[in-house]
Amino acid sequence: MTRPRATPAARTENTQSTPATPCLKDTDRSTDGAHDLKDTDQSTADQSATDRSAQAAPGDARTRHAAQDTAPTPSLADLRHHLTNHLDPAARTWLDHALDEAAAHPGIHGPISVWELRLAEAGRRCGATHADAARVLILDAARAGIDALTRVYFQGTADERRAVLYALPHLVFGPGALPLIEDALRTNDTRLLSAAVGPYTARHLTAHAWRHAVLKCLFTGVPVDHVADLPRRAAGDGELARMLGDYAAERTAAGRTVPEDLHRVLDLTESVTPAPVTDHPHGKES
Repeated sequence: MTRPRATPAARTENTQSTPATPCLKDTDRSTDGAHDLKDTDQSTADQSATDRSAQAAPGDARTRHAAQDTAPTPSLADLRHHLTNHLDPAARTWLDHALDEAAAHPGIHGPISVWELRLAEAGRRCGATHADAARVLILDAARAGIDALTRVYFQGTADERRAVLYALPHLVFGPGALPLIEDALRTNDTRLLSAAVGPYTARHLTAHAWRHAVLKCLFTGVPVDHVADLPRRAAGDGELARMLGDYAAERTAAGRTVPEDLHRVLDLTESVTPAPVTDHPHGKES
């Protein structure tokens, strides 16, 4: 397919991404807590799919579908191990207490559960760099179901909403949490969008909605590297190719540069579709 290519200078000028999540001052409302999840992603990606399968107990609901994802989602054990190694003693003590507390009082209790208070404290207690991972572990310890996750998502801060999105592959085994994903995809908050295009979305979002999610990433500058399972879902997708071509043509006609990520995704649509995954699309996740 012939398509407009941006010049190197234009591509550099147009490079836009989700903020690089520098370590900010500790604040419960910081929107930069994704370090651990991204860092652990990379370390997990270095393991083979066989190793990951061997580490999971047979029938474990959190066994990963590693072959489906662009980059493996860190397991809950990975997150706990990472925090144990990187938190200072005071933060580790606080997290251990918060997890024990959540496990002792799971689910929703009254206007606000004690573990929901700990979600709000995580940024201050663990630091912005580790807050998302800590919140995901607290949600797991509290055995948060769809009702609890929905309450946290719609009543919490942007940080807490992002943590809910990161937790979905671990805590929700079917498409019941898609309304949370759909809400996040309607925002222009790039950190929420980045969390919303993870493995849960790759497994459950309809083709039509998923294509629009990819375009939303291009509109807002979220790197397509954040889109889980992109190569498999984009492969041979002629409708996505058409939408990308239209978007590129519109930008070119307006004298605007075409994002380099658009060409990357367009190339994927021209690749051979991989063999279908045998797992049921609404089966259990990580």
